[in-house]
Amino acid sequence: MNELIRILQSLKIPHLNAMQEATLAAAQKSDVVLLSPTGSGKTLAYLLSVLPRLQPEAKGVQALVLAPSRELALQIEQVFRSMATGFKVDCLYGGHATNPEKRSLANPPALLIGTPGRIAYHLREQNFETSALKTLVLDEFDKSLEYGFKDDMGAIIWHLKGLKRRILVSATAMEEIPAFTGLRNPITVNYLQAAANAPALEVKTVEVEKGNKQQALLGVLCAIGTAPSIVFCNQRETVEAVSDFLQSKGLPHGIFHGGMEQPDRERVLMKFRNGTYRTLVSTDLAARGLDIPEVEYVVHFQVPDEDNYTHRNGRTARMNAKGTSYLLLQPGEKPSYLTKIPPIEKLPAKPMLPPPSPWETIYISAGKKDKVNKVDIVGWMLQKGGLDKTELGKIELQDNAAYVAVAKKKLDQAVQLLRQEKLKGKKVKIEKAM
Repeated sequence: MNELIRILQSLKIPHLNAMQEATLAAAQKSDVVLLSPTGSGKTLAYLLSVLPRLQPEAKGVQALVLAPSRELALQIEQVFRSMATGFKVDCLYGGHATNPEKRSLANPPALLIGTPGRIAYHLREQNFETSALKTLVLDEFDKSLEYGFKDDMGAIIWHLKGLKRRILVSATAMEEIPAFTGLRNPITVNYLQAAANAPALEVKTVEVEKGNKQQALLGVLCAIGTAPSIVFCNQRETVEAVSDFLQSKGLPHGIFHGGMEQPDRERVLMKFRNGTYRTLVSTDLAARGLDIPEVEYVVHFQVPDEDNYTHRNGRTARMNAKGTSYLLLQPGEKPSYLTKIPPIEKLPAKPMLPPPSPWETIYISAGKKDKVNKVDIVGWMLQKGGLDKTELGKIELQDNAAYVAVAKKKLDQAVQLLRQEKLKGKKVKIEKAM
């Protein structure tokens, strides 16, 4: 229990919620099916359940977490690192070279996190042993099936002969659990209904004249003002078209969809988290499994199916916070899963663009593998970059890079000054993140 208190203090969390406590209790007894919406703390719930099963003296991978997307895998890794357990963790995913991963696996982590395709590859190549692997977590399992990972997951599970505990995690209830998962008499921890009844989400309708949807969206975003918002579209082509329109109107934003290169997707999410972008235009790829805190507004530019409607709305009104969801509908249009049309919101006749974000993002070519931490970066930028504490925002560290939110008015000056200075004795590249 002392270890749990230490971890919660490290994460700055006062106490576990009811779902997390129920998951911990269930995982001590049996396999678990955890059903809970995005933003409810599922990741911490199952990582705390896995932790007691990791033994410091054991050699090899002891627990495996499979996630359907690179973003979710990286988020899980970050949560585990923040718990400061002392156990090694690796995160493996596609979109970059396999050799660095293979070298890291030569010194196996206690916890391995990855996407099914990349984990299946390393198993085929025999790049890590499975004899010590006793615990498996299938995170966002329903999404993994939707993305076509059934064969990879089945092949991975077939290799894991010594499994003692399985935890299946989903934000959607399933009629039956596929047999290939191997779950044995699982305890179901279901908090979906409790979330569905939460009063914190307010849903509104914006009536749209035919052919005028983009202008209606602009009106919504102007009414929202400076609060963080996500605009959801059904196709990546629509994301691009909406982005072109907003760009033409002078409204800064980021875009996010599966057709983008992974580094571009990661940079967009960083800029959204640190306030450089206040608006994100996305496909349903951003509806779940991403680390996007404190989103106050969701806008359904296109009407989704019922499951994605629920997951999109789950990006706001999280963890007891309030949120608003807008549906852009033509007169007479009503999604079949709604019993009635939500209240109609009247928009100003002449929308006014919100003021631009005061933040911009700087890229630094040094990260965790260069033994650089956030304290180093803060000291360097304040002492050498001519910045005040109030002009320095969120810092995100990667293995070989860092991204820092800086007051837009000081960006050029800070870059110019810092280009002349070394960071921890090393010359680094520093520039505005594109």
